[in-house]
Amino acid sequence: MVIFKKLRKLTVLHYLSQLLCFTLDTLPYSIRVLFESSVRNCDGFLVKETDAMNILDWKTKQNNVEVPFCPARVVLQDFTGIPAMVDFAAMREAVRNAGGDPVKVNPACPTDLTVDHSLQIDFSKCAIQNAPNPGGGDSQKPMAKLSPLKAQPRKLPCRGQTACKGPCSAGDSSRNSGQFSAQIENTPILCPFHLQPVPEPETVLKNQEMEFGRNRERLQFFKWSSKVFKNISIIPPETGMAHQVNLEYLSRVVFEVKDFLYPDSVVGTDSHMTMVNGLGILGWGVGGIETEAVMLGMPVTLTLPEVVGCELTGAASPLATSIDIVLSITKHLRQADVAGKFVEFFGSGVSQLSVADRTTIANMCPEYGAILSFFPVDNVTLKHLKYTGFDKAKLEVMEAYLKAVKLFRNDESSSREPEYSQVVQISLSSIIPYVSGPKRSQDRVAVNNMKSDFQACLNEKSGVKGFQIAVEKQNDIVPVQYEGNEYKLSHGCIVIAAVISCTNNCNPSVMLAAGLLAKKAVEAGLVVKPYIRTSLSPGSGMVTHYLSSSGVLPYLSKLGFEVVGYGCSTCVGNTAPLPEAIRNAIKQGDIIACGVLSGTKNFEGRLCDCVRANYLASPPLVVAYAIAGTVRIDFETEPLGTGFNGKSIYLRDIWPTRKELHTMEEECVISSMFKELQEKMEKGNKRWNLLEAPESTLFPWDLKSTYIRCPSFFDKLAKEPVSPQLIENAHVLLYLGDSVTTDHISPAGSIARSSAAAKYLTNKGLTPREFNSYGARRGNDAVMTRGTFANIKLLNKFIGKPAPKTIHFPSGQTLDVFEAAELYQKEGIPVIILAGKKYGLGSSRDWAAKGPFLLGVKAVLAESYEKVHKSQLIGIGIAPLQFLPGENPSTLGLTGREQFSVLFPPELSPGMTLDVKTSTGKVFSVIALFENDMEITLYKYGGSLNFVARRFL
Repeated sequence: MVIFKKLRKLTVLHYLSQLLCFTLDTLPYSIRVLFESSVRNCDGFLVKETDAMNILDWKTKQNNVEVPFCPARVVLQDFTGIPAMVDFAAMREAVRNAGGDPVKVNPACPTDLTVDHSLQIDFSKCAIQNAPNPGGGDSQKPMAKLSPLKAQPRKLPCRGQTACKGPCSAGDSSRNSGQFSAQIENTPILCPFHLQPVPEPETVLKNQEMEFGRNRERLQFFKWSSKVFKNISIIPPETGMAHQVNLEYLSRVVFEVKDFLYPDSVVGTDSHMTMVNGLGILGWGVGGIETEAVMLGMPVTLTLPEVVGCELTGAASPLATSIDIVLSITKHLRQADVAGKFVEFFGSGVSQLSVADRTTIANMCPEYGAILSFFPVDNVTLKHLKYTGFDKAKLEVMEAYLKAVKLFRNDESSSREPEYSQVVQISLSSIIPYVSGPKRSQDRVAVNNMKSDFQACLNEKSGVKGFQIAVEKQNDIVPVQYEGNEYKLSHGCIVIAAVISCTNNCNPSVMLAAGLLAKKAVEAGLVVKPYIRTSLSPGSGMVTHYLSSSGVLPYLSKLGFEVVGYGCSTCVGNTAPLPEAIRNAIKQGDIIACGVLSGTKNFEGRLCDCVRANYLASPPLVVAYAIAGTVRIDFETEPLGTGFNGKSIYLRDIWPTRKELHTMEEECVISSMFKELQEKMEKGNKRWNLLEAPESTLFPWDLKSTYIRCPSFFDKLAKEPVSPQLIENAHVLLYLGDSVTTDHISPAGSIARSSAAAKYLTNKGLTPREFNSYGARRGNDAVMTRGTFANIKLLNKFIGKPAPKTIHFPSGQTLDVFEAAELYQKEGIPVIILAGKKYGLGSSRDWAAKGPFLLGVKAVLAESYEKVHKSQLIGIGIAPLQFLPGENPSTLGLTGREQFSVLFPPELSPGMTLDVKTSTGKVFSVIALFENDMEITLYKYGGSLNFVARRFL
């Protein structure tokens, strides 16, 4: 009844009769959430009554109208969160300078920022890396306080556990000891790591120490933000990843504010935000620029989407994990062309999926292009919430409310299903195990075809799958000495195997499957070659808890999958360097080395520049491939290795059954784990609690800082919108092809020593050991501008090979992209970018728009765009222009060496056509991809930041 009171307050009582009518019953559940939000937030300005009526008439209005959506909350992660908070700090400064009150600059929407992306693996397995990247980099030199890195003794006593048997007997390489199984049986659960030269707790603590040391400046800024800004909370490092914390701790399902109930919903800067769709919470990832606008009370604007109903039937094969289901659904939905659409799941198969399965499936929706993938709340959801700490009274209120407003899905076969734009049917029983790769997540490979598919990749021409290795070199073997033993590397050899933070850790079954497989492997006598860079980076302490309490964690550690810390690591390119001998051997033999990881991103060169083939796989398959040591294996006919007594061990011999996993999950994944996680989040950690930070209204910018800098976005704060200016005689800064990702545009990994950003940091007195990563330095616009288009795999057609280079046409010089852009700006010459299809693919990343803007890019001219990135370009003030259907630079005879002029009319309108004239006299038309009047307004103001800042004046 609360919602009905709100309706009367908004004088839209005439909606009431329609709320309970047949029309609402036929709406998809996700559209019902949009409708509820529009009614509740209707103010006649940002959200109008016509918006609510358009949503209610979804069946005829889909794809034809723009509608606003006001999410209940915002979630940030630190890589994209720090530029957002730096912008807020800069906005306070700008508002003060313009005569406004800076204290008024606060988030209007509840915001949570999780510090989770700064973890790097400096310590892993049983050794301290030879060349860690301790980072840091200000005048205080915080890393100087850390103990020097030395070779560790091979025998270490256990640290204080009373039941421990004393020092390790590690002299004969503990990972290869045949007596390990017997030792584990008698090892206390709290001390399974003393058998390793560097115990897991020490590994975690050392990585934490490095993280706080190298990121002290950023963390102090976050601490200041938590003190001075209202309506924001900072979740400190070592708590968990943003999407994991969002799922386990921040999600409400139903909000209750002063006895007023409304559905939980969220937008955030993490591409995995859709994970909460599995809990029945509408949410998706947007760019940092849009997120900042939402934080300040503006709605997200979207085209009223088509909703694709995905009907799941049947039951999955016992060998198929949630990842197999995810990849199968990814393939089907990519083929169904769901880009820019909502996906909603229904059918008898939905009730057979746990919430953990659902969240894993929903998490992958950005990879198949959908805005979100929604599982409405049902009895399975309520049962899950009961085990995760929701009290009975709250669950009863939640259920009653959701049923009253028709947001509860009845899983009985007799219940009426909503009407959808189209229906995709998927039989779970047809799903078999798959991996994805070697370069793109959408390229699925059946595990039983992996060996032949990799062979085909060696033969294919260089491209999205091929490596073009000469036939006579495909069986080359390169011997290498490592730790006193000789090993042989060949094409397909695995050198990185990572069970990492994203996608899988929310699902106990796949993580426990990896642990149980490791247990059976160790008991059978199987080992992992020591040069393979193995790691286990859990999403939260809960994952470590259930792996430990189930007894499988020490077996994972025995195979090298040792806990390295909590946060994104390998996934964002923060893996430790490969051993030098292995790197040299790979380069010497031009070996196609492989990485296997249980994540969502496998772009070429993302994990390591010398690892050219990367495969996404389920956690148990990551362990299995690490044991095999190669992807050129047929698991059906070839053994993983030789166990005790020379016996050949096959995958089927150690693969856990569903019954084993179900029993282990019931015993280990219990409500107390969620309670423990909540307590950990509320208490914070000692380092964070002791961290000092200023408390001034305005942030005291340190001009010497290489981490935090006041950006220049507000230097020309516009009080009134202006007509779009002519882009005249612009040179092409870059001529790019298809599928240019936000990783190509604004990399998040390490800073190459020869890059423009490295030169800047060197001039500031930093050594390469102190560079840290681009992701860690997103609060410094000088570093990020120099890092724009600095990805080593960037393929600029002007250059003809992968390199972060371009041509400065007035001088004819080949330069770093930043250096060329800097010259153009000094000469007063505007620049544009030419690109192919799907420009801006991948994770939402605000610096992928901010960086080009600061390079002087006025427009991007592409065949098509990733929707979120297109919105980000508009939000920063760059015009997204699109070739007419069937046209591209080649068909138009463009070389990119021409100069381009784009004439904007005094008044823009959504989707209008503009003329482009080149210096050669050619004239062609393009589409200005402004979808609504709000986007045009933002572009006229010079972006959303300036538009929002003016509201405080």
